Amino acid sequence: MLNAAPAPAPISRPLTLGRHSFRSRLIVGTGKHTTFEVMQQCLDASGAEVVTVAVRRERLIDAEGRSILDFIDLSRYTILPNTAGCFTAEDAVRVARLGREILTNLDNPGADWVKLEVLGDKKTLLPDPVATLEATRQLVADGFQVLCYTTDDPITARRLKDAGATSVMPAGSPIGSGQGVLNPNNIRICLEYLKDGDPDYPVIIDAGVGTASDVSFAMELGCDGVLLNTAIASAQDPLRMAHAMRMACEAGHLAALAGRIPRKLYATASSPETGVLGGR
Repeated sequence: MLNAAPAPAPISRPLTLGRHSFRSRLIVGTGKHTTFEVMQQCLDASGAEVVTVAVRRERLIDAEGRSILDFIDLSRYTILPNTAGCFTAEDAVRVARLGREILTNLDNPGADWVKLEVLGDKKTLLPDPVATLEATRQLVADGFQVLCYTTDDPITARRLKDAGATSVMPAGSPIGSGQGVLNPNNIRICLEYLKDGDPDYPVIIDAGVGTASDVSFAMELGCDGVLLNTAIASAQDPLRMAHAMRMACEAGHLAALAGRIPRKLYATASSPETGVLGGR
């Protein structure tokens, strides 16, 4: 028997988000970890190159007075500042500008973009579509590359793109719920609308992921990436889950590129009945 060398892993194109390009298609958050040290280990295990940070000043410091930014290798990760906790367009724009100021002083390439969240209420944490659209227009006019957290409504997604959003990021399910992608048909329509005439436009699932199979499924739908936080930080073993998410993202993306076989009602023999390898 021949001892063939294992085939090298297929190489896909990098994920391009505006002026930024990355090998990893997994974006991870920095909140909810038990300690900054655990966060560091999980960031490394995830293989992510982009990490989100809530830039409100009270969220940058832990109970011991330590800054989260001291535990993120700024030469390795591009920070994606987010406007988590904002409930009006005005507040989101103010926080985005604060994030730009902080990262400009740190000389991090993430100073030119923002993950926009404008929430409708504290119970559901669902986005306010009107305020999100308003904030997108203001931030685009202010020179930001805007990555928009939104619902899975295709009409809203298209309006955000038309407003200049660098990426539209529909929720798989409510933030932190762990329910995965609840409405894959809406995600498919979002992908169709957003990529019509613009196949490279980046669409990223943001929120609701619970485990590795959710990430793989989102990627197999044709999404360009997945953004998650709670699924790692609140797992029973965050470090193991970070490794799992990394592999799931890669596997789902490769599967989408490969193209699955069609679903059939009846069985189809996997072994040929004629030919060199003959029958069963």
